[in-house]
Amino acid sequence: MLTRRDLIRRSAFLSMAPAVPAFLARTGLASGADEAKEKDGRVLVVVQLDGGNDGINTVVPFGDEAYGKLRKALRLPEDSLCKVGDGVGLHRALKPAAELMESHRLAIVQGVGYPNPDRSHFESMAIWQTARPDRASAREESAGWLGRALDAAATRGTASGPAAVLVGDESMPRSLWARRAQATSFADASDLTLAMPMPASMPAPAGARPSGDDLSAFVRRTVTTAYATAAEMEAAAERGRGRGDAARYPASGLAKRLELVARSLKAGSPARVFYAIQAGYDTHSAQLPTHARLLGELAGALRAFLDDLAAARLADRVLVLAFSEFGRRPEENGSLGTDHGTAGPVFLAGPAVKPGLLGRTPRLGELRDGDLAWSVDFRSVYAAVLDLWLGIPSAGILGGPFEPLAVI
Repeated sequence: MLTRRDLIRRSAFLSMAPAVPAFLARTGLASGADEAKEKDGRVLVVVQLDGGNDGINTVVPFGDEAYGKLRKALRLPEDSLCKVGDGVGLHRALKPAAELMESHRLAIVQGVGYPNPDRSHFESMAIWQTARPDRASAREESAGWLGRALDAAATRGTASGPAAVLVGDESMPRSLWARRAQATSFADASDLTLAMPMPASMPAPAGARPSGDDLSAFVRRTVTTAYATAAEMEAAAERGRGRGDAARYPASGLAKRLELVARSLKAGSPARVFYAIQAGYDTHSAQLPTHARLLGELAGALRAFLDDLAAARLADRVLVLAFSEFGRRPEENGSLGTDHGTAGPVFLAGPAVKPGLLGRTPRLGELRDGDLAWSVDFRSVYAAVLDLWLGIPSAGILGGPFEPLAVI
């Protein structure tokens, strides 16, 4: 990851390089697609719940008699839950989320997964981020599902900003890897970094490599464009401060990141995708307090973000997707925690969603090898996001046709 300062400092060295480094060969910006064609300027905000969220204690099937048998220590009392359906309630820390559901701004899709689930963090996250159905095809894929979508839409970024933004200091998620579309990352308005569309180990696209006399001009253009983009994004975030700031954001890392997204949107950022990561969901031990804190941070941040956008009259442009690489096993372990599982819930938030619970509530008496059976393929959720929200045909992105989930 290069900071703006590092990129400028290294520009003299790069101009003397005998060959174009692979990562530089991918950084040229192209003009974005006609904004009138971009489905009303709609934006997707992705929240990655990193580590494997325990869906059973998120959307709690308290009416299932097997729940108390499998969760003797981790069972959540029925009277502590936010009831959202017959025999189903949300964790009490999700009260702000339950209120979003009541105000028709939140849908929760139950039982989301994929065939032959992989319980490895790395492999399952790669499957979700590339939308490829198994670890072999996910490993071979050089671009993420959102990167491919932005490439297909010719949304590469403009002189005023990139096509996608990671808000945080993590490595660029594979979801945003692209062949042409530019992605930027920043942790706050004063710490802006430039992220390249693809990792250095991947080959540059055909025709992207300058040669001979074009090298110096290419490097100068790359550095100049990178600097201008970084400066504009920083200025945009600052311009967004104060516009319609009616919401009070909680004091959490995720809330801070979503507040930065809101500021960027208020400032007119051209990005179509924003991405934030909330870590800590790998709850193998002492799960109850950790999980409650994480869910509370998620729900509080989502409500503040949507309220903020509503006050700024921007909420109708935004859809939030929150997912985790897998759920947890239904039966608790011996360390007051849960181990890697399979299916889990996905959150979709914003005024455009069809609110409430979607999909079949997992049946704890019908497990497969001790795990939940998935009922909704995650690619049907992605198809809804692409086809129904962003207006980007999903079949070519997802490797085949998937029926869009009726959530938008």
